[in-house]
Amino acid sequence: MSELIPTVDLTAADAAAVDTALQRAGFLQVVGHDLPGGAAGAVRAAAREFFALPEEVKRRYAVDVGGRGWLPPGVEANERVEDGAAGSPPDLKESFAIGPFTPTGDAGMDAVWFPPNVWPAEVPALREAATAYCTAMERVAGDLLELCAASLGLDRGALRDLAVHPTWTFNINRYPPLTEVGAPAPGQFRIGPHTDFGTVTLLDREPGAGGLQVDVAGHGWTDAPYAPDALTVNVGDLLAHWTGHRWRAGRHRVLPPQAHAPDEDLISLVFFFELDHDAVVTPLAPPLGHENLEPVVSAPFLRERLDAISVQPPV
Repeated sequence: MSELIPTVDLTAADAAAVDTALQRAGFLQVVGHDLPGGAAGAVRAAAREFFALPEEVKRRYAVDVGGRGWLPPGVEANERVEDGAAGSPPDLKESFAIGPFTPTGDAGMDAVWFPPNVWPAEVPALREAATAYCTAMERVAGDLLELCAASLGLDRGALRDLAVHPTWTFNINRYPPLTEVGAPAPGQFRIGPHTDFGTVTLLDREPGAGGLQVDVAGHGWTDAPYAPDALTVNVGDLLAHWTGHRWRAGRHRVLPPQAHAPDEDLISLVFFFELDHDAVVTPLAPPLGHENLEPVVSAPFLRERLDAISVQPPV
């Protein structure tokens, strides 16, 4: 699997290897990111405190998909964004969503793309831990955008210059154990098959029996490689569009809890990085791009996909 989803060092990446991997699977493992030691562990510890609260307490912080706060079980079905999957069952997870800390000052735009974060009073450590983590991840995401451009022989700022005041979402996903959720429905996953919507997704995950699988061209569904010091990175729809579909949006899923590991309870830290809400993304033309595609604006491109995965009306 390492030859299909290679591990690259952000400080000395092989451009050709990056380009090849992103064409084949849309996934990389990344080291050399210089994240503060213990940052992910601090977020997980605080998140576990929050998720362990009674449902009536968590309900005070409940939001619908795209909001900031608690996303209860049953509100997302990621597979529904794929054609012909409108009846897919909801994902077996709960999440806590966090967004950018600095609004634009445009009240209408901020209400949609830069709403205020919601911090649970019962777990004050979550705010400090998540703020430190997201600040570091925004820097790493910017470095990745530079790497993406350089791997195609372009100026390193070709993408990063479109992320001056970027939108992003940090989801802390909890995948409850089988003993809590019961047997999955037919076709039900912790997260159903899908691609992410933005530029790059940076994932710090816990390995497990019901873990991450990647759809690799020519190989089908394959267990994602794991290394404790590496971030798992995948291409989103917007980045794939920018490359004229040269690169593959990384299609993936998280398996349901497994009968042989009924107590497995995992937390994944998922940082979805996007561009400025009003960024105009002009796809690369052939021969560098593989298709002639029309320019798109970041915000409506993302909103269409967010709406597609929502299972129920706003909370």
